[in-house]
Amino acid sequence: MYDVITIERRYASGGHEIGKKLAEALGYKLYDRNILLQAAQTLEIPFYNIEALEESSSGNILMNLSKTPLGGLSGNKNLPLADQLFLEEKRIVEKAAEEGNCVIVGRASGYILKDRANSLHVFIYADHEKRLQRAIEREGIQKSEAESAMKKNDKRRKNFYNALTTHEWGDPKNYDLYMNAGNLGIDQCVRILMEAAKG
Repeated sequence: MYDVITIERRYASGGHEIGKKLAEALGYKLYDRNILLQAAQTLEIPFYNIEALEESSSGNILMNLSKTPLGGLSGNKNLPLADQLFLEEKRIVEKAAEEGNCVIVGRASGYILKDRANSLHVFIYADHEKRLQRAIEREGIQKSEAESAMKKNDKRRKNFYNALTTHEWGDPKNYDLYMNAGNLGIDQCVRILMEAAKG
């Protein structure tokens, strides 16, 4: 039985909804954007600064997220604030994995926990048109806004992941399961993952 499941996903692919439903079905705790908010709170970073900080780290001093010590270097006030934020997120992900029985969405969690036993790493995607339609329906936005949001969010996730890891975001070889939620549908993805979670 996998007691930790990590999910990376393309924007509007349904990855977050899958993670939420999977956590509920398994009785696992869900970690998602709350990781970022908790990290910001710990470091006393105002909420409105978070998104800008997420995009501002060069990743140079972090080198490789998986090789920094447990808890990272978040206590080191000499680091740029963006890097303190990322390392605090890493500490939260590692602590969640230590406790087990959790689904972790995003935050490069699959990479951070890539060497951990009993962890299942998943990437969720969908084709452009299905993502576009989902963004329009879920966010209540126009097509042009949805196109822009897709590009912006995918770019942000890719940059975040690639700056902090030695892997390429979305590369199938870095995941145990690579799922097309556009074709399979949300509920079928959840059912497949529930079976996979049994090992």
